[in-house]
Amino acid sequence: MTDKPASEVVAEIYADGWSRIVATMIRFTGGDWNLAEECAQEAFAQALRRWPEEGVPRQPLAWLTTTARNRAIDTLRRASTEAAKLRQWAAQEAEVPQPYTRDSEIPDERLELMFTCCHPALNLDAQVALTLRALAGLSTADIARAFLVSERTMGQRIFRAKQKVAHAVIPFRVPPAHLLPDRLPAVLHVLYLLYNESYSDQEYKARLSAEAIRLARVLAALMPDEPEAHGLLALMLVQDARRSARLDADGELVTLEHQDRSQWDRDGIEEGTAILERTLRRRRAGPFQIQAAIAACHATAPSVAETDWPQIVGLYEELRRVLPSPLVELNRAVAVAMAQGPEAALPEVDALAASGRLDNYHLLHATRADLLRRLGREEEAKVSLRTALELAPTDAERRLLERRLR
Repeated sequence: MTDKPASEVVAEIYADGWSRIVATMIRFTGGDWNLAEECAQEAFAQALRRWPEEGVPRQPLAWLTTTARNRAIDTLRRASTEAAKLRQWAAQEAEVPQPYTRDSEIPDERLELMFTCCHPALNLDAQVALTLRALAGLSTADIARAFLVSERTMGQRIFRAKQKVAHAVIPFRVPPAHLLPDRLPAVLHVLYLLYNESYSDQEYKARLSAEAIRLARVLAALMPDEPEAHGLLALMLVQDARRSARLDADGELVTLEHQDRSQWDRDGIEEGTAILERTLRRRRAGPFQIQAAIAACHATAPSVAETDWPQIVGLYEELRRVLPSPLVELNRAVAVAMAQGPEAALPEVDALAASGRLDNYHLLHATRADLLRRLGREEEAKVSLRTALELAPTDAERRLLERRLR
C-alpha cells in the first residue's frame, strides 16, 4: 500500500481514524465509553505489533475498526453472565455498520460524538476534556499537561464527564433540527476554546490548535449547510496563518505591527478567506463569520497603516449587535483608535474601565496605557501599564509589558 514504515502509517491513521473508531464502538457497545476507548487503543496496539511483519492492509481503517469490534465482542462475551447485556449485544451485532474505509463517506457517528461531548448537561471543563479525549485522541497525561493540572485531576474530570453522560442518559445522536441552532454554538465554542486558549507550553498549544482545526474541518464537512461551522474554520485558518510570526527567535511575543508579514502562511490565508467568501454569500452572518472577516482584514493588509480600519470598526459594530460583550467593546475601541485617533477611543476605554467588567483583564489596562501614551500622558500610561503587568497571565506577556514600561 505504501513505502512508509508501518509505525508512521499508524500515526497518520490515528490522527484521522481515532474518533471514527471510538464513535463506532460507543454506538456498538451501547454507550460504554471506557470499553469503546479500550477497544480502539487495542486495535492501534495490534497494528503496531503486526503491520511491521505482515504489512499494512489495503484498507487499514477497516482493519482497525474490525479489530476493535472483535475486541468488544470478546469483552462482552466474557461478561455474558449479565443476560440483559448479552441480549443487547446480540441485537446490536446484527445492526453494526460495515467497517469504514478511507473512501467511504464521513460517518455520522463523529458528528454524534461531537454533540455528545458538548452536551449542555456537561459543564465547560467536562466538554473540553471529553472532546480532547474522544475526538482528538489525546492521552489523559497530555490533556492534563496542556491544562496545567495533575494527571489524576484530569482523569477524575474525564471519569466524571463519562459518568454524567451515562447517568443523565445523554443520547448519542445529533440533536433534532429544531434543537440544532441552540446546540451548535456550544460545539463551536468548545472547538474555538481548544484553538484559542493560552497554555504555558507552546508545543502543546500548537498541538491542540492543530487538533481544533482538524475537528473544525470535520464539523464543516459533516454540516455543509451551517454557515457558522464554516465561519469558525475560516477564522481558525486565517488566525493560524500568523503563528510563525508571533514569536521572535528568543521566544518573545511580537505584536501585530512588528510582525514580519512575509512569514505569514499565505496558503492558509487564501484557504480561509475563500471559505469565508463562500460562506458569507449565504447572508446568514453569525459571530464566527464576522470574526473571520475581521481577521481577514488584518491578514490581507500589506501593513498596519494600510489596514482598512473603518471596515474593521464596522465589523465590530455588527459583532457587538449579534454578540454583545465587554471584550468586543474593547476590541472595537482599539479599531476606533486606529481609524479615528486615540482621542476618539479613550472615552470608550475609560467607560469600560469604570464599568468594572474587565477589571482583571490585563489587555484593558494595556490598551488604556497605549492610548494615554499616544496622547502624551506618560505618567498616567505608566500607572495603567503597571496594573496590566500585575494581571498578565504569562511570562511572555509580562516581559512584553516590562519592555513597554521601560
